[in-house]
Amino acid sequence: MERGLVHIYTGEGKGKTTAAVGLATRAAGQGLKVLFIQFFKEEKASSGEKEGLRRLGVELVRSDVRHPMFTGNNTDLRAVKASVVGTYEAAKEKLSKGGYGLAVFDEIMSAVNGGWIGADDVLGFLDSRPASLEVVLTGRNAPLELVKAADYVTEMLKIKHPFDRGVQARKGIEF
Repeated sequence: MERGLVHIYTGEGKGKTTAAVGLATRAAGQGLKVLFIQFFKEEKASSGEKEGLRRLGVELVRSDVRHPMFTGNNTDLRAVKASVVGTYEAAKEKLSKGGYGLAVFDEIMSAVNGGWIGADDVLGFLDSRPASLEVVLTGRNAPLELVKAADYVTEMLKIKHPFDRGVQARKGIEF
């Protein structure tokens, strides 16, 4: 690839991570080296994408903390920030050395919207990344400045979801 482009998968609907996993699968299948960074997803938690991507040889990095919306008053916000920022900085360091064809920052919009990573920092990374690196950013409520900087923007629109009628996340479908 001559110049890597930037993709955003955003919106309230299901499918943001699934789309990113699909692109990572495609890239790995074509021989690209892929780094898949997941914010707010614990290593110990069951995850179909985690296992599948690793089987494909995709390098996976997880911040290993849950989002405060799931942990409520039991949340150590300093630990969340340290984990999210540490994961982001480690990923940027890996990517700066080159060799990767695709980087996926899964749920980075939650990190930006939560104030743990600045949108300006993400824009700076996008501007300074290796020229051929394709980048995917996922999560709800993509900030306008990131949308403007992206080449592809896809919004997942929720029309209907089983969670709205009390159906919990199902193994192999939602995780």
